[in-house]
Amino acid sequence: MLDAMVRSDVRSIVFSSSCTVYGEPNTLPISERTPLNPVNPYGFTKLVCERMVDDFGRAYGLRSACLRYFNAAGADPAAEIGEDHDPETHLIPLVLDAASRKRAEVAVYGTDYPTPDGTAVRDYIHVCDLADAHVRALQYLLDDGDSVAVNLGTGQGASVRQVIDISRHVTGRAIVARAAPRRAGDPPVLVAEAKRAREMLGWMPRHSDLSNIITDAWRWHNKRFGSNNLKDAAGEACVSPPAVGDA
Repeated sequence: MLDAMVRSDVRSIVFSSSCTVYGEPNTLPISERTPLNPVNPYGFTKLVCERMVDDFGRAYGLRSACLRYFNAAGADPAAEIGEDHDPETHLIPLVLDAASRKRAEVAVYGTDYPTPDGTAVRDYIHVCDLADAHVRALQYLLDDGDSVAVNLGTGQGASVRQVIDISRHVTGRAIVARAAPRRAGDPPVLVAEAKRAREMLGWMPRHSDLSNIITDAWRWHNKRFGSNNLKDAAGEACVSPPAVGDA
């Protein structure tokens, strides 16, 4: 793809990367200065792609914005688009499957981490905020911005137990959680420092309160599976952000 971009004189790319490029960091929150040391194949392949993009920048002048997502979650507030994997591996959809009785329980992988409640802590970011960041990153590059790699997160972590508890509150359902052994390659805590995204892209997460994320995901979940379990009306769809630099 990068070769094709050069042949076609396309000189800007926004790449969806991941916080997994940092592996298990020694300091928190995780900034873009944190050493890159992935511990699983997903993070390794993201880092390889980032380096390929950087190589094409040095060789051909390609300018890039590598967006290092933390935990993408939620759904379009109008329930037009949501999260649906087969098999499902992400925590919030699995918890909502348990709430809607699509599965009997949700597994909690690791209850002995060095965290306040023993479960892994992650920085959840609403997909609407990620969409906003992509538009801003593209505008930044079109305005002749230099290549940049930025974290996309809130700076606030939530544990697996907190996700389950908030999901119980949002759905009004008794969600059964079962303790399971840790999974190899799962760091105890991943929480972002997103100062660079604010400074370079003018980006701030506006939809990423965890209760809001789960509410939007639950609305999509109910629409997809034909239920009517959510009491509140559908929200507004994600809207296009202002141009970089606007108020």
